[in-house]
Amino acid sequence: MEAPQTDTSSIGEETEESTAEHQRLVIVGSGIAALTAAIYAGRANNDPLLIEGDEPGGQLTLTTEVDNYPGFPDGINGSELINRMRKQAQKFGAEIEHGIVESVDDSTYPFELTLSNDTVYTADAVIAASGASARLLGIEGEDELMGYGVSTCATCDGAFFQGEDMIVVGGGDAAMEEADFLTKFADTVYLVHRREEFRAEDYWIDRTMENVEEGDIELVKNTELTEIHGSPEDGVDHVHVVSHPDGHPKEKLDAGEDVEEDTMDVAAVFVAIGHTPNTDYLVDTGVELDDEGYIVTQGGRGGNQTMTDVEGIFGAGDVVDFHYQQAVTAAGMGSQAALDVDEWLAKEAPATPESEPVTADD
Repeated sequence: MEAPQTDTSSIGEETEESTAEHQRLVIVGSGIAALTAAIYAGRANNDPLLIEGDEPGGQLTLTTEVDNYPGFPDGINGSELINRMRKQAQKFGAEIEHGIVESVDDSTYPFELTLSNDTVYTADAVIAASGASARLLGIEGEDELMGYGVSTCATCDGAFFQGEDMIVVGGGDAAMEEADFLTKFADTVYLVHRREEFRAEDYWIDRTMENVEEGDIELVKNTELTEIHGSPEDGVDHVHVVSHPDGHPKEKLDAGEDVEEDTMDVAAVFVAIGHTPNTDYLVDTGVELDDEGYIVTQGGRGGNQTMTDVEGIFGAGDVVDFHYQQAVTAAGMGSQAALDVDEWLAKEAPATPESEPVTADD
């Protein structure tokens, strides 16, 4: 690895860099990918520090029952699975700290990570496993019933509503894919979209129209949900919706225009309006991000598949994977990242004193 080009004028001065606590490996995140990476890194004696962010456990904690994670034939509560993995990671020496990483400085080596509380760490390697946050509707009842009939993952929760009517909210690829999947279980899937036109690819639009012709999906266009009614004990009972022939009915309602109001009796609501990858702290680094903010890794055959464009910074889980976004695939990528880190630290990482960053003149 070629040493980063940095300003050497402050070397030897008393700065925050010289007092920063050094870590061999920092893992940013707290979900399945991060915890699996911590387990593997701990077993490899790489002394991982996991910084868990403001949503400890990630999206899996929003799921009451996980039925498709290998090894749990009777299912397991999402929070319980996370807690078990935390204990396992700590058993192998991982440290877990609550904090939010504000920035990563890759212009110096070891890398420097600054938290929102001004704590600074240096690290020989970093695994970015900070996940992606599902975009939500922000309506009444959504938070209260999340995991009790409201979900952001049809693959995770669809089977719990066998024979029931369900709603999928959205008009893109994800929404149509979720709706298609749910036809295996639902009596009727209502695909609710706020406009007339869909933004999905032609393949998914064609597949959806086939499902419409077969009576498995019913399109509800120019319509938006405004309230979700039910209880954690009994689940979702019904939703309140507004419609307008020109689309975007909630905007028109807020502007004082007339809209049509109605209710729909359904047992589940799946919100599929996209995800936002948690990568703000990497924006000013050399790590390549795609147009939506997901990390681009090197891929290819053999090792270092999780390495980013910055040697020593790796990506894993939903922060990389915008397609599958499953607990088991996140776990697999977390293990890959830890193995890639171990190999890189052993063979390619610069040998540097822990107390001083590498500079161009060192």
